[in-house]
Amino acid sequence: MSASAVFILDVKGKPLISRNYKGDVAMSEIEHFMPLLMQREEEGALAPLLSHGRVHFLWIKHSNLYLVATTLKNANASLVYSFLYKTVEVFSEYFKELEEESIRDNFVIVYELLDELMDFGFPQTTDSKILQEYITQQGNKLETGKSRVPPTVTNAVSWRSEGIKYKKNEVFIDVIESVNLLVNANGSVLLSEIVGTIKLKVFLSGMPELRLGLNDRVLFELTGLSGSKNKSVELEDVKFHQCVRLSRFDNDRTISFIPPDGDFELMSYRLSTQVKPLIWIESVIEKFSHSRVEIMVKAKGQFKKQSVANGVEISVPVPSDADSPRFKTSVGSAKYVPEKNVVIWSIKSFPGGKEYLMRAHFGLPSVEKEEVEGRPPIGVKFEIPYFTVSGIQVRYMKIIEKSGYQALPWVRYITQSGDYQLRTS
Repeated sequence: MSASAVFILDVKGKPLISRNYKGDVAMSEIEHFMPLLMQREEEGALAPLLSHGRVHFLWIKHSNLYLVATTLKNANASLVYSFLYKTVEVFSEYFKELEEESIRDNFVIVYELLDELMDFGFPQTTDSKILQEYITQQGNKLETGKSRVPPTVTNAVSWRSEGIKYKKNEVFIDVIESVNLLVNANGSVLLSEIVGTIKLKVFLSGMPELRLGLNDRVLFELTGLSGSKNKSVELEDVKFHQCVRLSRFDNDRTISFIPPDGDFELMSYRLSTQVKPLIWIESVIEKFSHSRVEIMVKAKGQFKKQSVANGVEISVPVPSDADSPRFKTSVGSAKYVPEKNVVIWSIKSFPGGKEYLMRAHFGLPSVEKEEVEGRPPIGVKFEIPYFTVSGIQVRYMKIIEKSGYQALPWVRYITQSGDYQLRTS
């Protein structure tokens, strides 16, 4: 079972637009949603699913809008939430920003989209590229003759149109890894994980079949390739785009698919392995009573010497009553951001194995604050091209198409900071 009706409400809970898919829930039931939400909020018991009698409200909030699905039966909740988030994604593709104003300005298109996105309470066509083939934002001219249904709607492959042609056939593969790290004040790593995504940009003619080979540990064990020479990676929480043949992956770990045209995210994965902090930060903060505070920060690149981190930003917290900043850096530049109570030390290029220093001097008011301030952690942002911290590699990309053309796959690796924080003592 899925949704009976979908409502889009403004921030006060007033319905802007709605679509009744099954007719088994009275549309007036939505009037109970906002009072119920406010009551739960006051009680501190707010949940993503609210019930009034036999009617259940499954809701999400986006910007200044509430998207609410109603159902009577025991619905598949994860399916409904996936649909609501996908609806937000589709509307954002159409209107750039999804907010109350964009809904009011585009009632006709929103109605058309709600008609195509779901049928009798079940998700139908949710790919914005396919929807844009026949629901356009231009005014429709009156045409005589039969209306043509886009072939993608009736295709076995609903995410790719037939008859696509390119002069040059290419595939660009981006392997992007974000490092989430939390280090406590005495230097112990509390949390360490890698969240990876593989994104593709596809410019291929026809209906090609693609096969992607990674240095996946399970695959290596199945094929007898595991050994000291072959470095492999154990992927966890793997999530694929709908184009991937999951049965094939379950059988022999082959990632086989007919890709959508253009940009899309093929897969995401997670590795909860202990990562050596790529940029290590040491800080010393000295307070001189009633006069000034001195901060010394040392940053060290703990990655390969041949790699370089770009756009490094180190955010160092300072007392909220500090003033008169003075900085001295061995490289890059430092800037005081008083509204955030931080010093941002920016380094354009940070080679591996290098060590840099930053000193900051601040004046303090003569009257000291009574309360003891909690000290936020130091945050680090960076991006290291041509490098993956997990060691994942694209071993091959096979492109098979009946016309037999040659296509070029290009691979790029990037490691970047995710939630990267080091606590200070």
